Formats: sequence, C-alpha cells, structure tokens
Amino acid sequence: MNDFVINLPIGDWFTAVVTFMQTHFELFFSIVSTVISFVADNLTAFFNWLPAPVVFIALAFLALWRVGWQFMVFVLIALYVVMGMDLWPETMDTLGLVLAATLAALGVGLPLGVLMAKSDVVQAIVRPILDFMQTLPAFVYLIPAVIFFGTGRVPGVIATVIFSMPPVVRLMNIGIRYVPTENVEAGKAFGCNGFQLLWRVELPLALPSIMAGINQTIMLALSMVVIASMIGAGGLGDPVLAGIQQLRLGTGFQGGLGVVILAIILDRLTQSFGNRQRGDGFFSRLKKTFSGDNQQSGST
Repeated sequence: MNDFVINLPIGDWFTAVVTFMQTHFELFFSIVSTVISFVADNLTAFFNWLPAPVVFIALAFLALWRVGWQFMVFVLIALYVVMGMDLWPETMDTLGLVLAATLAALGVGLPLGVLMAKSDVVQAIVRPILDFMQTLPAFVYLIPAVIFFGTGRVPGVIATVIFSMPPVVRLMNIGIRYVPTENVEAGKAFGCNGFQLLWRVELPLALPSIMAGINQTIMLALSMVVIASMIGAGGLGDPVLAGIQQLRLGTGFQGGLGVVILAIILDRLTQSFGNRQRGDGFFSRLKKTFSGDNQQSGST
C-alpha cells in the first residue's frame, strides 16, 4: 500500500515560501506593519482617551437614531455593566482593534468584490481563495502573522483582517451581480459611463447586501481579535485567555460577556444602516422614533 503513496512535503514547501518572503519582502512587511500600527495604536488611544460619558452618549444617540429607544436603553445598561465589571479599558482596546481591522478589510475587500462582480475570470480565481480563507481554522492565521510581524497588536490585526475579509468580498460581488437588469439598462440609456453606473445605480441597489457583508466582517473581526490575544493583541481577549490558562471561571465569563455586549451593539447598529431606506433622513428617523413608527424596527 505504501508503494503507491507519493510523499508530499507540503509543510516543507510552505516553510520555503515563508522563508523566501521573509528574505525578499522585508521592506513590504515593514511598511504594512508601520501603517497597521499607526492606525490601530491611534484608534485604541483615541477610544481610551474619550471620557466614558461621551461614549455612553454617542452610542446611546446612535442606538436611538438608528434602531429605537428600546435598544438605546439596552446600550446604556450594557455599557454600565461593562464599567461595573471593570473592563472599560479592555473594551475600548477591542473596539479600536476591531475598527482598525475592519477598515483594512473593507479597503481591500470592497474593491476586490467590485472586480469579481465585473469579471467572471477574477471571480473564478478569487472564489477558491475565499473558500480556503473561510475554512482554514482561525488559529492557523496566527502562525504566519507571528512569523512575519512578531507579537503584539500588529500581527493580531493582520490575522484579523485576513480572517474577516471574505464575507464583504462575497456579498459585494453578489449584491452588484444581482442588481436588476432593467435598472442597469436604464442607467446606460441615460448615458451613464461605467463609473457612474456603479456609483449611482449598482452600489445604491446593492447596499443591503454590502451592509450585510460589512456586518459579518465586523462580527468575524470581533471574534478573531479575542483569539489574537494569544499573541499579545490585548483587549477583552486577555481576561478570556486568563480564565482559560488559570481556570478562573469568573474572569473568563466576564471577558466573554464584554465581548457579547460589544458584538450585540455593533451588530444591531451596522444592520440598521442596511435596513433603512436610502431617502430616510436624520430628522425623519428621529420623528418616527418618537412618534412610534420606529417601534417595529427597535423590537426586531
């Protein structure tokens, strides 16, 4: 039986590729590390600099405006619970890391999704890569991140970007591809060029799909940032990791509860931007909130 087995040293091949990249792309990795470090460090510093009452007011206002008064009450109570557990700095660190990773993922993923929608060849090439990225265990992403960038926030953010990017690419592609043909033809009839057609017709009609992709990217980024605490990313992953390593059930549960609270707030807020009608302005939304027309939106 063993005579018919061909040895495939895939691990050795991967090691050779990594070694080659370390040798010949050192400048590239240095630039990426500098940019990611600048964005992540400044975002986390900014959120930690903001006074807690300002964060309370800002998130409560967004919750009232985008979802409803019920969700605003939940946000205020949830943030108070986070402060009561003495996890406010860790929560702000996680928020900054998630936003940094999400911005990087969207910066790469949205244009790539447009290219996939416009070219069947690009879609045929990129789709298997996205399948691979989504099925590879999350912990595996930490290995090359540590090899290329060491430990700390930067490799944590980079691993998070790679892990969380596929949904926004896929849903951007699907959203544009399934824009009704009659709308596209109408845009062409009015003299739209390719860019105008994309900006004025396809993207607005694909907005629900795009926002669903952004929502999923944020959720995956949040989950991966917690895992990235294993390589020194910090944030709410630290108490969770401490709970696992030291068998401190209460510490781990508190960290996990903080993650859940942040996930719910970000999830509901990003969902609201995809569910609203495009012509629904700020004052009309606020009026609906107080008149009760927004009650159904706030209870879903």
